[in-house]
Amino acid sequence: EQAFAKIKHWMRQAQKRTVEDTWRHIGHLVETIEAAECKNYFENAGYASIKT
Repeated sequence: EQAFAKIKHWMRQAQKRTVEDTWRHIGHLVETIEAAECKNYFENAGYASIKT
Protein backbone atom coordinates (compact mmCIF):
# COMPACT_ATOMS: atom_id res chain seq x y z
CA GLU A 1 0.00 0.00 0.00
CA GLN A 2 2.83 2.40 0.84
CA ALA A 3 4.60 1.69 -2.45
CA PHE A 4 1.42 2.32 -4.44
CA ALA A 5 0.85 5.59 -2.57
CA LYS A 6 4.39 6.66 -3.41
CA ILE A 7 4.01 5.74 -7.10
CA LYS A 8 0.61 7.48 -7.25
CA HIS A 9 2.17 10.64 -5.80
CA TRP A 10 4.98 10.56 -8.38
CA MET A 11 2.48 9.96 -11.19
CA ARG A 12 0.45 13.01 -10.17
CA GLN A 13 3.61 15.10 -10.24
CA ALA A 14 4.61 13.79 -13.67
CA GLN A 15 1.18 14.45 -15.27
CA LYS A 16 1.67 12.04 -18.16
CA ARG A 17 -1.02 12.37 -20.83
CA THR A 18 -0.79 9.19 -22.90
CA VAL A 19 -1.15 5.55 -21.90
CA GLU A 20 2.28 4.72 -23.35
CA ASP A 21 3.99 7.54 -21.45
CA THR A 22 2.18 6.52 -18.26
CA TRP A 23 3.32 2.87 -18.46
CA ARG A 24 6.87 3.89 -19.33
CA HIS A 25 6.97 6.23 -16.35
CA ILE A 26 5.54 3.56 -14.00
CA GLY A 27 8.26 1.16 -15.15
CA HIS A 28 10.89 3.75 -14.33
CA LEU A 29 9.36 4.48 -10.92
CA VAL A 30 9.21 0.81 -9.94
CA GLU A 31 12.92 0.49 -10.67
CA THR A 32 13.69 3.31 -8.23
CA ILE A 33 12.22 1.48 -5.22
CA GLU A 34 15.09 -0.32 -3.49
CA ALA A 35 14.96 -3.83 -2.00
CA ALA A 36 15.39 -2.53 1.56
CA GLU A 37 12.49 -0.15 1.04
CA CYS A 38 10.29 -3.02 -0.20
CA LYS A 39 11.31 -5.08 2.83
CA ASN A 40 10.20 -2.25 5.10
CA TYR A 41 6.85 -2.01 3.32
CA PHE A 42 6.22 -5.73 3.89
CA GLU A 43 7.24 -5.47 7.54
CA ASN A 44 4.98 -2.46 8.11
CA ALA A 45 2.07 -4.34 6.53
CA GLY A 46 2.63 -7.29 8.87
CA TYR A 47 3.90 -9.73 6.23
CA ALA A 48 7.43 -10.14 7.60
CA SER A 49 8.48 -13.59 8.74
CA ILE A 50 9.18 -14.08 12.42
CA LYS A 51 12.64 -15.44 13.22
CA THR A 52 13.12 -17.27 16.52
